Amino acid sequence: MSNDPLVVFTPSGKRGRFPAGTPVLTAARQLGVDLDSVCGGRGICSKCQITPSYGDFAKHGVTVADDALSDWNKVEQRYKDKRGLIDGRRLGCQARVEKDVVIDVPPESQVHKQVVRKRAEARDITLNPSVRLVYVEVEEPDMHKPSGDLERLCEALDKQWQIKDVNSDLHVVQTLQPVLRKGGWKVTVALHQAEANQPPRIMHIWPGYYDGTVYGLAVDLGSTTIAAHLCDLKSGAVVASSGIMNPQIRFGEDLMSRVSYSMMNKGGDTEMTRAVREGMNALFAQISGEANIDPSLIMDAVFVCNPVMHHLFVGIDPFELGQAPFALATSNALTLKAQDLNLDLHPAARVYLLPCIAGHVGADAAAVALSEAPDKSEDLVLVVDVGTNAEILLGNKDRVLACSSPTGPAFEGAQISSGQRAAPGAIERVEINPETKEPRFRVIGSDIWSDEPGFRESIATTGISGICGSGIIEVIAEMRLAGLLDASGLIGSAAQTGSARCVPEGRTHAYLLWDGTAEGGPRITVTNPDIRAIQMAKAALYSGARLLMDKIGVETVDRVVLAGAFGAHISAKHAMVLGMIPDCPLDKVTSAGNAAGTGARIALLNIEARREIETTVRQIEKIETAVEPRFQEHFVNASAIPNATEPFPILKTVVSLPDVSFNAGGGDGDAAGGRRRRRRG
Repeated sequence: MSNDPLVVFTPSGKRGRFPAGTPVLTAARQLGVDLDSVCGGRGICSKCQITPSYGDFAKHGVTVADDALSDWNKVEQRYKDKRGLIDGRRLGCQARVEKDVVIDVPPESQVHKQVVRKRAEARDITLNPSVRLVYVEVEEPDMHKPSGDLERLCEALDKQWQIKDVNSDLHVVQTLQPVLRKGGWKVTVALHQAEANQPPRIMHIWPGYYDGTVYGLAVDLGSTTIAAHLCDLKSGAVVASSGIMNPQIRFGEDLMSRVSYSMMNKGGDTEMTRAVREGMNALFAQISGEANIDPSLIMDAVFVCNPVMHHLFVGIDPFELGQAPFALATSNALTLKAQDLNLDLHPAARVYLLPCIAGHVGADAAAVALSEAPDKSEDLVLVVDVGTNAEILLGNKDRVLACSSPTGPAFEGAQISSGQRAAPGAIERVEINPETKEPRFRVIGSDIWSDEPGFRESIATTGISGICGSGIIEVIAEMRLAGLLDASGLIGSAAQTGSARCVPEGRTHAYLLWDGTAEGGPRITVTNPDIRAIQMAKAALYSGARLLMDKIGVETVDRVVLAGAFGAHISAKHAMVLGMIPDCPLDKVTSAGNAAGTGARIALLNIEARREIETTVRQIEKIETAVEPRFQEHFVNASAIPNATEPFPILKTVVSLPDVSFNAGGGDGDAAGGRRRRRRG
C-alpha cells in the first residue's frame, strides 16, 4: 500500500493518495472533485477556496495533523489582505498536501452551483431529421427459399418503402431474430441516413408497431458551459433543455490556458477529453431524467464548439492550435459513432459535428451563421457571439467575413475583483444617479431593485455575493455616464467626483457599489484593475468587428446581433457606451439568445441544413486577427471608453458622456502610464 498522504474531500467523499507536495487543486482535479478554478491554478482568481479540517476522523479512518498542508504563503496572504479570506480557508492552488488530510469544498467553490442561462430559442425549422421510423412486414423463412432474416428485412424495406442498399450495425443483427419472431414478422425499424448519397443504416428494430418516438440532442459545448436541448425527432419539439458548467474549467478558464495545460502536463489532453465526456454523460442522464425518457432512445446528436473544444472532445491534442499558423487537424464536418466518443446514448447513435471555419473560428461560429444567416441578409449585419472567445461575423448576401477575438473571461466575471459567474446573489443590473452618484442594482434571484421596498426580504436566501458579467458592463458604463470614470478608464477621487463612494485603493481609486461587511457579507467595489480587464476584453471585441469592417470597406453597419448566453443579457445602450460594439441605432441592436445552440438544433432537425452550412462555411472569408497589423491600432483606440478616435455620433444623440479627466497628479498619472505600457506589451 502506498505511503503517500491520503486526501479525503467532503462533501463528495472522494479520496485518493497523492505524493507529498501535490497542490490540493491538482488532487481535486485528478479525483474529479467539484472544485472551481477560473485561472487554472495560477493563484489569481481565488475561486478554489477550501477548508482543511484537523483532528481525528473515525468516519474517514484518518487523523489530520496541524501540519497536514504546506505553510500559509505570500500569495494567500496578499489575497487575504486585499479581498479578505474567511479564517481557516486556504487557496487550493497554493496549499500543498504534506500529510493525511480532510478537505471541505464550500458551496461557493463548487463549479456546479452556478446558474447556466442558455435556452432554446423558438424558431421555425423544416423537419428533416437523419433518423426516421418505418413499419414493415417481413416474409417468414422458407426452407425452399433459403435466405437470412436480415436479407428478408432489407427486401421488405425495398419493396414497401423503396429503401435500397440498407446496412446494419452488428448489435441489430445480434437481436434481430427474437424481435422478428416476437412481432410476428412485423417490425418497426429506425433508419439513419445523414446524406442522400449514403446507404441508410438500420439502428434499431421494435417488435410490431412502435408508436413511440426517438430523440436527438443539440449540444452547444462552450468553454464555460455545456447546454443541451433534447428534441423529439418526430415532432421537432424541444422536450427538455439543461446545462452544466464545463468540467474542463478546473484546468483553466480560457482556451489558451487549457492548451498550455495540455502542453505542460503529459496526458493532459486525454485528462481533459475524459473530463468533458464524463460531464456530457452526466448532462445527458440529467436531461433524460427531466424528460422521463430512456437515454437509449437518443439516436442522433449534433455538437457545436470552438476549435479547442472540438479537438479535446474528439480526442485530438490541441497543441497545434496554440501557435501560428493555428492548424486544425480537420476543418470538415464529422459524422462519428457516439460509442467511439464514450457517450451513453443508443449503441448505434451517430454524432454530427459542424465544420470549423478556421483555426480559431469554430463550429460554434458555423452554427451562428446557420442560425442568423448573414449570407441571406439584405442589409449589412454584424453578428457577435460574446463569450470567453468571441466569434464575429460580418456580411450580407454578397459577402461574409469571420474572425474570432480573444476577449478572455472578464465578461464572465473572472479577472474582476468582486466578479463571479451568473448565479443567485450576483448583481446583474446597475443604475447610478448622475446627480447624487448613488447606485441602485438588482441581483439574480430577485426582481426588486435595491432601493425598493421588500429588497432585503427578497434576497434573504441568496444575499449579495458579487457581480456577474452583465452587471460589470452596466456599472462601468453607468460610472462613465455619471462622470465617475473618464474616457481613459480612470476612476476619479472623492474630491474630483463629489462622491464619497470613490475611495482610495493603492495609487488609484475604486467605486464602492455595496458594503455588506456589517452583515458579514462582501464589500463590492469596482476597481481600476477591474476597469482595465473590461477595457482589454471590450477592446478585443470591438477591434475584431472593426477589422472586418475595414476589410469590407465600411465605417458603419446596419444592425448588430448579440448572440451567446451572455449576449442575451447585455444592455445595448451600456454595451455601446463602453464601446464594445460599433455605433449603431439602439433599436437595431438585438439579441439572438444562444444562436450557436439554435444552429445546432437546426442541423439536428434538418439534414439539408448540414449540407447548407458545409457549403456556406467554404464561402466565408476567414480573417486571422493575430496577424493583422491594424488589429493592434484598433485595439489601442478601443481601450478608451467608448473610443479614442471614433466619435459614435448615434450614441451621442441618446446619451451625454461627461467630458472629465482624472489624470491629474502623480499617482493617477503613474497608473495611466502603467496601463499604456501594458498595452504595448
